[in-house]
Amino acid sequence: MLPKLRRVLVIAAPNPQADELVNNLRSAPALAGAEILICAGGVEALQLLRQSAVEVVVTDPVTPFPEDMAVVKELSSVRPGLKTIVLAPDTAPGDVVAAMRARVFACFSAPYDFGEIADMIASAFHADDWHDGIEVLSGEPFWITLRVSCRLLNAERLTQFMREHRKDVPEEERERLMAAFREMLLNAMEHGAGFDPEKVIEVTAARTARAIVYHFRDPGGGFDRQDLARAHRANSPQEMLDEIQRRGELGLRPGGFGVLIAKAIVDELIYNEKGNEVILIKHTQ
Repeated sequence: MLPKLRRVLVIAAPNPQADELVNNLRSAPALAGAEILICAGGVEALQLLRQSAVEVVVTDPVTPFPEDMAVVKELSSVRPGLKTIVLAPDTAPGDVVAAMRARVFACFSAPYDFGEIADMIASAFHADDWHDGIEVLSGEPFWITLRVSCRLLNAERLTQFMREHRKDVPEEERERLMAAFREMLLNAMEHGAGFDPEKVIEVTAARTARAIVYHFRDPGGGFDRQDLARAHRANSPQEMLDEIQRRGELGLRPGGFGVLIAKAIVDELIYNEKGNEVILIKHTQ
């Protein structure tokens, strides 16, 4: 159970969607013990933040993204380092870039998964040294390059940002693509950087007329190809799943099995000679 002083401020003018959000957050197991405050708009939120500390602010799910970002800017000026989770009816690739530049903790667009939002709020409660975890080096809507510090939290946050960035992809296909993205990002953090938060991974996401491309570069000596060789020796998909479960029970990541799963999702997976850079390509035509 979370400490009783954990506070979430939800900006939610009275409407059915906002009521549904608040009810789901209040009943979410991940937020058991958290205090959930509600205010009707940005002005009231500013007044409340001037009077008392709040760890996480969630924006109104019905207000458009530009309005949310204006509120986030004002709130952050009152409480620097405030963790904000932006909910918006829809987002465009440029919106996601703007959110990362503004150090938004996470963003979600409709249709909302309230369980995932609750889990992200819970992650925010436990987040330390998160503010510079995702740095935008290049922020064109169709070409993003990021520097990401090697923390599991940053991997989860970035995967959610990338999920929003590719809302133009059908949901089922997008979820598979994000599974591959997350696996290769975690693989780079684990094998390339040993989950050392002082080290960074460089990630590029590009969209061409015919493909979605992700490029990962880690600071390590290269991928452990023995893991991949062991995974190739598995006789069936079930054997791969069993081995992944076994490794999970031992506190280990999937290793080469995760790479094979990613390879099965995308159309091309290419490593450089050293093994510390990998490109994922998903054809769209």
